[in-house]
Amino acid sequence: MKNFLNYSCCISFSPYRFSTIIFLFLILFNLSFSNLFAQNPEWIIYNGFGRFIRALAFEEDYVWVCTDGGGIVKFNPINRKYVVFNIGKLIYYNSAYTISIDNVDKWIGTEKGLIKFDGVNWTVYNRSNSALPSNFVRAIAIDKSGNKWIGTDGWFGASPGGFVKFDGVNWTVFNTTNLDFTNDGITSIAIDSSGNIWLGTYFKGLIKFDGVNWTIYNTSNSGLPENRVNAVAIDNSGNKWIGTDGGGLAKFDGVNWTVYNTTNSGLPDNLITSIAIDSSGNKWIGTFLGGLAKFDGVNWTVYNTSNSGLPHNLIWAIAIDALGNKWIGTDGKGLAVYREGGVIFTDVNENKNQIVPLNYLLSHNYPNPFNPTTKIKYAVPKTSLVTLKIYDTLGREISTLVNEEKTPGNYEVEFNAADLPSGVYFYRMQAGNFSETKKMVLMR
Repeated sequence: MKNFLNYSCCISFSPYRFSTIIFLFLILFNLSFSNLFAQNPEWIIYNGFGRFIRALAFEEDYVWVCTDGGGIVKFNPINRKYVVFNIGKLIYYNSAYTISIDNVDKWIGTEKGLIKFDGVNWTVYNRSNSALPSNFVRAIAIDKSGNKWIGTDGWFGASPGGFVKFDGVNWTVFNTTNLDFTNDGITSIAIDSSGNIWLGTYFKGLIKFDGVNWTIYNTSNSGLPENRVNAVAIDNSGNKWIGTDGGGLAKFDGVNWTVYNTTNSGLPDNLITSIAIDSSGNKWIGTFLGGLAKFDGVNWTVYNTSNSGLPHNLIWAIAIDALGNKWIGTDGKGLAVYREGGVIFTDVNENKNQIVPLNYLLSHNYPNPFNPTTKIKYAVPKTSLVTLKIYDTLGREISTLVNEEKTPGNYEVEFNAADLPSGVYFYRMQAGNFSETKKMVLMR
């Protein structure tokens, strides 16, 4: 028996001018929160805020959903409220295809340019006001230094296309002047632990950029089965998993290639649209018509409309949150959430009222400037050793506010600078692979 719930809601509202966007919070469901966990569904389907889901990203307790024609949705699965942003008021086109989050800033790729949203203000970058070589932004990745790496589509000659680095001020464009990206869509971007950039392209295969050198892997010089690459993901061992457009799934460990297809494996479709890797190393693979596949390195499990709660066999996006829920964007049937053993949005071992963050977060201190005390909030999505330290402008450690293992949750700590002189100080949080530094000002 299928174990899933289907939540839908038909909503209409008058558009507002984007300069005065009003958050529209809507209750999606009539079911109570306790009933949701009592039934413990393995599948939950949301189709009230857009049927065509192109991209997903997590920020604290929220899921950001990019739709085709329905704008961008900010959704809180805990209280089941959402906000719809009609980006058509900005760019006359209400679709988005990719999203990455840098601290508080959301970076959104559309057919009409790159959009930055800081929670209040919207900024559009396009060919007319920036160095973007094409307005069709298909992929965005953000490195540890905060640089945005942007893949564009040349639209078959309508614009040059190419690959772009944006540090917030300066643009660096890579195209026909240093590598032939002309008319080539950059479909996906992944960054490995060494900072190498891995690009999936629509005709040139897989490309590696180490900051200086470019290496191209294609069907002629490697084990890549198809030059049209739709998705790239990197596991904790550094293996590259490459989803192709008709050639199946390829694994590249830096030396050897392994190809999985419908003939030699349990892969249900050779056209791969998306890949996500969970904390246990399982690969979750979205396909064009074969549904969702899980690969643990040995065994394959296929989920489709016939044997599961998956609402559509065409999957555009997969993202996995800190609690192991798989968020699946489908073509025409909305957003699905799946978790073996039951979907959960709070830590069942902790206080039921404790909202579990979906990502690490270090917030801006408040107040700032301050005298002599200020508070710093931070979020931990999974049990981790967390350190939070204060530094002066010379990089000298002034104080350690946190140095202990923290369970998932939201925290606040106070910093007392009564014995310090006025000036600029920095606070840095480190937990697992997460590291972030922010500035504060002590003003007496």
